[in-house]
Amino acid sequence: MEYIIQNNKLLPKKDAMIHFDDRGYYFGDGIYEVVKVYEGQPFAMDLHLNRLVQSSSKLDIKLPYSKEQIQEYITTLIEKNSVQTGLVYFQVTRGVEPRNHLYSRESTPVFTAFTQPAHNTEDIQKNGIDVWLTDDIRWLRCDIKTINLLGNVMVKREAADNNCQEAILHRNGTITEGSSSNLFLIKDKVLYTHPATNLILNGITRQLVIELAQKHNYSVVEEAFPVEVLEHADEAFISSSSVEITPIKAVYGQLTTTFPIGPVTQDLQTKFKELLPKA
Repeated sequence: MEYIIQNNKLLPKKDAMIHFDDRGYYFGDGIYEVVKVYEGQPFAMDLHLNRLVQSSSKLDIKLPYSKEQIQEYITTLIEKNSVQTGLVYFQVTRGVEPRNHLYSRESTPVFTAFTQPAHNTEDIQKNGIDVWLTDDIRWLRCDIKTINLLGNVMVKREAADNNCQEAILHRNGTITEGSSSNLFLIKDKVLYTHPATNLILNGITRQLVIELAQKHNYSVVEEAFPVEVLEHADEAFISSSSVEITPIKAVYGQLTTTFPIGPVTQDLQTKFKELLPKA
C-alpha cells in the first residue's frame, strides 16, 4: 500500500482528498520541493528545506510546520513506503477559501507529500540528451519554486513533440535555463551559467555543481549569455535533482549544434556521485 502525508497525517494514498476550494487547485497558489532519495536517505534535505522557506516568504505563505517537523514527516514517508531510490515531492498551498484573486492571510496552509520511483538516468548520463531551444514564455519570478508551472509544462511538451528530452529557454535571445533544469556551458574548462536572478530557479544541484567545480579548481562564470554562444561551447550539460549532471549532445529548434560528452562534464559527474549517500 502506498502512503502519502496530508497536513500532519500519514494516510493511504487512496484515502487522500483535496478540498475543492484549495487555492492550489484554483490558482496554482503554492510552493513545492523535490528531493531525491538514495539508499533510503534524502539527499541535500537542508538545502531543499531552506529553499522552501525562501519560496514561502516570497509568496507570503506561512509554512504550517517547522523545517524540523517537515523533515520528520519526509523521513517517516520514506520509511513507510520503503523507498530506497526514488523521489519525494512535498508542497504547501496557501489554503482553502472561496475563490477570489485577493487572498486572505487567515487561511491555514495545506501540506502534502508523496513519493515516486526515480527514472533510471544511467543511459542519459552516459550518452547525453537532445534539447530543444525555444522562447522562455514563463513569468518573471522563476526564482520561486511555485506549483504554477504552465510555462514549463508547455515548453517541455514542445521539446518532446520534437523528439528532445528537455527544452532550453531564452528570453529575447538571452539563455536562461531548462524547463526543469539548469544549464551549464563549458569553454576552455570554464563553466558558464546564468546568474541566480529572478529569471531562473537557483537549483539545488546547480548550487552543488558550482561548489564542486570551484573546489576542484574549475572557474565558474555566472553571467547571462546570448543564444549564439551555444555554437561555440566545448561541452554542455543540464543539472537537476532528478537527472543530476546530464550531458547535452545536440541542440535543435531555433539553433542547431552538437557537443561531445567531454572530460569536464565526465569529471564533474564522477565527483558529484561521490557526494551521494552510500549503502
